[in-house]
Amino acid sequence: MKKREDREEGERLPAKRYEKELRELQLRLCHLQEWVRHEGLRVIIVFEGRDAAGKGGTIRALTERVSPRVFRQVALPAPSDREKTQVYLQRYITHFPAAGEVVIFDRSWYNRAGVEKVMGFCSEEQHQRFLELCPVVEKFIVDGGIKLIKIWLEVSDDEQKRRFEARIEDPLRQWKLSPMDLPSRSRWFDYSRARDQMLKATDTKWAPWYILRSDDKKRARLNCLAHILNQIPWQKLPREKVRLPKRSMKGAYDDQKSIEHRRFVKERY
Repeated sequence: MKKREDREEGERLPAKRYEKELRELQLRLCHLQEWVRHEGLRVIIVFEGRDAAGKGGTIRALTERVSPRVFRQVALPAPSDREKTQVYLQRYITHFPAAGEVVIFDRSWYNRAGVEKVMGFCSEEQHQRFLELCPVVEKFIVDGGIKLIKIWLEVSDDEQKRRFEARIEDPLRQWKLSPMDLPSRSRWFDYSRARDQMLKATDTKWAPWYILRSDDKKRARLNCLAHILNQIPWQKLPREKVRLPKRSMKGAYDDQKSIEHRRFVKERY
């Protein structure tokens, strides 16, 4: 793949090349999956970023060829009244991985550093306390044997605007518009300042942030998958050759005729 500085501004990745690169990376993810299970690793991947930065598509590229029993996605709704009275991180900790699992947080405890801060859902004291305690808690998590990978998707002002307009115009994308999306456009610089505060306070040696440029969705997905593969030391495990067994004819009968009287889906296509 061309490096960013070697390609022309705005040059998009051809679809065939993208599919080829994606397949190769997803194959390596399947090998990584077997290694995670074999070694009993525990991994957390945190995806954060502005609205319309491409988190959903990137996570789909990461998870579509692996087992949901190993790569488990967590996208929590707004906290309930009961959850609002809990210790802030409590509802996230219940989803942490056991041995042989990779948990992917589509939004995470960093909501407090972003949307909650900007939209006034938490107090300034709560925000400052989060920024102070978060690195301490993450060190506890990492020291406990969990691999923590934090990725911030960075989308430009112009590209975010274009994606929002596409969602407004396309009925198939309108479901992506959340109540927080449109206010985020008018509060662009508020989110920028909140991001800067978050990175300054929580970009640590034990749990560093990695910025992923996401104006070009295809390149972002490939770069993200390659980055994750490089963050987790793994080896390709040998596998026994799979042989499909012959169908036993013991107890054979006309199994298709036996269901002819059942209800079938109407074949419209």
